[in-house]
Amino acid sequence: MSAQPLPSNDNDVPITTIAPREEKPTSAKKLPPPEKPSDVRRRSHVILSFWLIVLLLGLPIWWKTTTIYRADLPLEDMLEWADGKACRPVFPLRISIQATSLQDQEAQNLLRLTQHALDDLNDFAGHHLRLQLGDEKQDPADNGSALTIRLTPGEGTTATLDPYEPILDITYPLNTTPSPTASSSALATYIASQLRTTFAEEQATISYLLSTNSMPSEHRPLGLSPETAESLAKRTTRSLKYAPTYHLTFSLFTSGPLPSSWDIETAIEEYMKPVLDVLSPIHNFTIDTQVQLYASPGVQNQVLNKEDLSSFINAAEWPLSPSIGGAPTINFIVFVGNQTIASPSPDVAPTSHSWLIPQWGTVYLLSLPGDTSHVAAATLKQPLLTFTSHLLSLTGTPESGSLPLRLSTLARIRSADLLLRASSTLGSLARLAMALPSISIPSSVADGVTKTMSHLRLACDNLGGTEGLAHARIAEAEAERAFFEKSMVGQLYFPDEHKIAVYLPLLGPVAVPLVMGLINEIKAWRKRRREKAEKGAEKKEQ
Repeated sequence: MSAQPLPSNDNDVPITTIAPREEKPTSAKKLPPPEKPSDVRRRSHVILSFWLIVLLLGLPIWWKTTTIYRADLPLEDMLEWADGKACRPVFPLRISIQATSLQDQEAQNLLRLTQHALDDLNDFAGHHLRLQLGDEKQDPADNGSALTIRLTPGEGTTATLDPYEPILDITYPLNTTPSPTASSSALATYIASQLRTTFAEEQATISYLLSTNSMPSEHRPLGLSPETAESLAKRTTRSLKYAPTYHLTFSLFTSGPLPSSWDIETAIEEYMKPVLDVLSPIHNFTIDTQVQLYASPGVQNQVLNKEDLSSFINAAEWPLSPSIGGAPTINFIVFVGNQTIASPSPDVAPTSHSWLIPQWGTVYLLSLPGDTSHVAAATLKQPLLTFTSHLLSLTGTPESGSLPLRLSTLARIRSADLLLRASSTLGSLARLAMALPSISIPSSVADGVTKTMSHLRLACDNLGGTEGLAHARIAEAEAERAFFEKSMVGQLYFPDEHKIAVYLPLLGPVAVPLVMGLINEIKAWRKRRREKAEKGAEKKEQ
């Protein structure tokens, strides 16, 4: 910068001016040195190696360790069983006719006419009575027949059902014997009507079971009357679900210190054991007893109305276990106190001393002198007989007919019930497997399904006999075990939202750097290619 003199002013004082500073041009922003090709390749190889590890090693390990094993199930066959297409329940019952007073040809003719009359009366092909001639020397219990008819000549036509054996005694006048050329017979019609009446409750019960399950229309019987359907529905609600073993608990509850003991073992052996023995092919029973002093009921009224019966059981204080060893418990309570059940009419003395609680047991009110310290077996006769009758009701035993006939009917009803329940469980399992593709299906479930279908087939082919009941029992147990497999039940409550909540915190911090590094590397590669292409174009122009 230089100072130049200017013309002086009046005072001859020299004035100097300062020239402006010359600006130097500013230099451009300093850029980093270009990457070496070896560094670019090294960075690309590092990113590529990370992704190769993820794709070739990480994903296979993740897939292997998190894949849910699903055993192959015959879903179509399972649904066919559930829809009733794999089995048409048929109960062919053999009825033996012993007609010693008739010639062979006359007996054959009577059997033929009776069979025709039965077929005309039957409206349910699944429950079919097949008549056959029996040998009188053979024991009716050993001929494999559901019922034996003994024909005896007499003055009139009567029918009597034996209370201890499955035998129907029919007397008939000799002039009612059909001729060889007859197309119908009053005796044959009478025998057919008696057979239909004898097995009417069994047929109605099986019809009700089939109608309440998903059976095809061609397999279903004709509709039941509303009254019959309502009665069967009440009996089904009252009875317990089938179990191979029931636990019977006999309890003596007293409102004071006496009585303090009872002869329950002798009473059971004398009055109830015979029925337990005949039920043994269908159910097993375990028994325990107890005595509870100073047991106050849930209702303190001396006269119990119908509304009081439901709250009489003091579940909070009475030691009543719901089940022992996994078997359903049936409770039989003898309560010694001053309570009585009110009569439905004030002019009639109360006659009922007990009531049945559906799917639970029975309570019996026993009145004793105040100084009774021990309850003898003879005193327990009526309570035990009541318990026996109610036990048959709780196990679903039919109400009509002799006891042997009722028990054989119970076996056939239980066979049908178990078969339908096992088939329904198979269908539920198949629908569950199709609705939840991510659910685990272990090999034990597939084995259980195979066993279930095998025993279902055997049960379907042998309905009406003890063999069919045994196979149906196994099928129902295997189906329940397969459906309630522990590893499958746990998967039902593990939705996909839970998986996202587990994976996202783990994979998010790892995936973000990998994805961003890959994106940046792709952008840099595309930029290098674009610059390379531009340089090549400039060289061509030059």
